[in-house]
Amino acid sequence: QERLQESGPGLVKPSQGLSLTCTVSGASVTANYYAWSWVRQRPGKGLEWIGNIAYSGTPYYNPCLASRTIISRDVERNTVYLQMNSLEPEDTALYYCAAGYQVPESRWPRPGVYTYWGQGTQVTVSS
Repeated sequence: QERLQESGPGLVKPSQGLSLTCTVSGASVTANYYAWSWVRQRPGKGLEWIGNIAYSGTPYYNPCLASRTIISRDVERNTVYLQMNSLEPEDTALYYCAAGYQVPESRWPRPGVYTYWGQGTQVTVSS
């Protein structure tokens, strides 16, 4: 059973960067056909796909966020990371790590395709 656990700072000041960690157990981040995703939910909004890192290690991003987002992984630690810079109050959200198995790449932007989810970590952008 795959388990994902997000961690990171709860409060970030405007214009600063964010770094979140997703610790994975029950599956390797290099396991074939898995896609590891970051998704967020802003207050009053639906789920928003931020990006993925495939089992190959190749990252894919929401075009709207790509210019300030980096998704990476540490194979030895079996973790996936999210870095975002230039945060603003509208980036305040509950940030989730999620994973899917054999999900077609064309469907990755749809948060509903992911089977495994962490509990989420709240990030508030405020001075």
